[in-house]
This record gives sequence, structure tokens and C-alpha cells, in this order.
Amino acid sequence: MQILLTREHPMTVTTTNAAATDTTTDTARARIERVATTPDWYEPYRISQAIRAGGLIFVSGQAGFDEGGGTVDGGFLAQGRQAFRNVERVLAEAGATFADVVKVGIYVRNMAENLDDVIRLREEFLSLPYPADTLVEVSSLARPDWLIEVEVTALDR
Repeated sequence: MQILLTREHPMTVTTTNAAATDTTTDTARARIERVATTPDWYEPYRISQAIRAGGLIFVSGQAGFDEGGGTVDGGFLAQGRQAFRNVERVLAEAGATFADVVKVGIYVRNMAENLDDVIRLREEFLSLPYPADTLVEVSSLARPDWLIEVEVTALDR
């Protein structure tokens, strides 16, 4: 794993004894670590591919682009498979898999036309118990030829 940036934030943990009225406060440090693959296709945009913090891994939205940054050919399903493979690659760099994913966000252009393919992609890459999911239709993504973008939150085991 390549960690490019680590920063710590103070975090206050408050414990209250139900039998007493006094409260004890303990200060801990919350670590934030950047996770990146090589090549890091998001570095020029000042975006982390993923952030590890608080026992979770937050993977930035991944679209249907190859390692060179070019959008894959083949339409929605091909872009969707590549987007999920890109998520999988970032998760692997963080030491996680799709089995660790607890939340998925999928952003789709033209939901009516592509909903069946979204369900097929979820079937191909995710398994029971399926993660929580938000599926949103958008008018555009970062590049005009992108048709789908996928982000996830996973447990950091």
C-alpha cells in the first residue's frame, strides 16, 4: 500500500457513567491516510482515490477509464465493469475487497435505459449481504463520454 499523506485530528471521546453525574473526557487521535494506486489517475485533480479514516475506507467515484485515463469503448456495461474494476483495484491497494463494502453510490446517466445493466453489475461484483446503495441519475459526469461512476465505503479490517 502506498500512503501518500497522513494527518491526525484530535478526537474527543466522552464517557458518561449512568450512575453518576460526572463526565470523563479522553482525547484520542484520529488518523486520516490517503490510499493511492500507481498510476494515481486522480493526483492531477487533487483528489484522493481513497481515504482511510475511523475504521472505514472511502473510495472516490470511479468511472469507466483505463490505467491510461482513457474512457473504455463498448458503452454503458463496458464502462460499468471498468468502473467496478477500478473500485476493486483501489480497495485492494487499501487491503480490502468487495466483501468489505457496506455502502455503494452509483451515478448513472439515463437511468431508464441503463437500470437493468446496473442491476447486472451489482450482481457481478457484489454478494450477500448486499451493501446499502444509493442510485442516482445525473445529467453529466466529469467527462462528457462517461456514463457511470461508482463510489464505495468499506470496512477497514
